[in-house]
Amino acid sequence: MDSVSVREADFDIGAEIAALTAADSTAGAVASFVGLVRGSGEGVAAMTLEHYPGMTEKSLAAIVAEARQRWTLNAVRVIHRVGRLLPGDRIVLVAVSSRHRGEAFAACEFIMDYLKTRAPFWKREETDAGAHWVDARESDDEALRRWQDV
Repeated sequence: MDSVSVREADFDIGAEIAALTAADSTAGAVASFVGLVRGSGEGVAAMTLEHYPGMTEKSLAAIVAEARQRWTLNAVRVIHRVGRLLPGDRIVLVAVSSRHRGEAFAACEFIMDYLKTRAPFWKREETDAGAHWVDARESDDEALRRWQDV
């Protein structure tokens, strides 16, 4: 079963993975990714994430559906936080279960790469030099391109 959630509240990684696999005795692998707010080494004091309610969840569900077309997956769980977050706070969880590790790893990475470039989130960083909106990164677009030929 798939679950997509956009929320302000934090999440418990262990509880989310347990829920992902609770009723599934056929899963042989779980791959997960947790994104964090980078802290002082990046000069970021806080980050505020905004989204377009309704559209964002649909976008995330479409990304999961595309991953399901590419790989045989048992379940997918995506949680993305919004609101003001501090360095070290969890931003995103992508967790995928499948019968085999290769599919779980590939799907997890694919979902995260697509989420970074296709999901409608806007990030505003607060730094010592002031606040600014974060632009898209070329490295994220490059990561996405490698999936377009697969």
